[in-house]
Amino acid sequence: MPVALHELLWRENLDVAQACLHRPFVRSLADGRLDFSAFRRYVAEDAFFLEAFARAYALGIAHSRNSATLRQFHALLNAAIEELRLHAAYAEKLKIDLGRVEPCAATRAYTDFLLATAWGADLGETVAAMTPCMRLYAYLGEQLAEEVGRPSLGSHPFGDWIATYSGAEFQAATRLLESLLDSLAGDGPQIRGVYRYAMQCELRFFSAPLEEEP
Repeated sequence: MPVALHELLWRENLDVAQACLHRPFVRSLADGRLDFSAFRRYVAEDAFFLEAFARAYALGIAHSRNSATLRQFHALLNAAIEELRLHAAYAEKLKIDLGRVEPCAATRAYTDFLLATAWGADLGETVAAMTPCMRLYAYLGEQLAEEVGRPSLGSHPFGDWIATYSGAEFQAATRLLESLLDSLAGDGPQIRGVYRYAMQCELRFFSAPLEEEP
């Protein structure tokens, strides 16, 4: 039985996903020892990124050629808006002014790439650029939930974060985006390159909170 495109691309880029899992930021997040100043920087950067991600979904809606695809992008846009609400709650708790975020170079490069793709490329490339983020977060959530133990998430300093990305709703949204990738994109050098570049952007993104100056 042939391997689905989303699974083929994920396997091809598992090395980058594992590198993300072992970044000092993610390791400190897992063991609960992450400095809250680094987490504050991450929340601010991720909220900025998610705004761009939501706009890319909106462009997917605009570029959809049938009602089924439009509805799928709409559902994913709603999921991104819910995720932004989580970040708003974190921001209020951590006293972050999300209206004054100055993104670091890694975040800006990622969002510029994502929006340029969503504006100018076909839907297949757009979904190939967006899928790595969702699949990686689903992977990190599952891995960290297994490490920490789901019963312990309630008392973990970053348990809400781990519970969100290991949760059924986020996992379902990831599968929906991957199904769009399978239906809208064909295997080829351009799609593989876009997917790989997005994964590399994720690696730089998860390095930035501890490596770049606030």
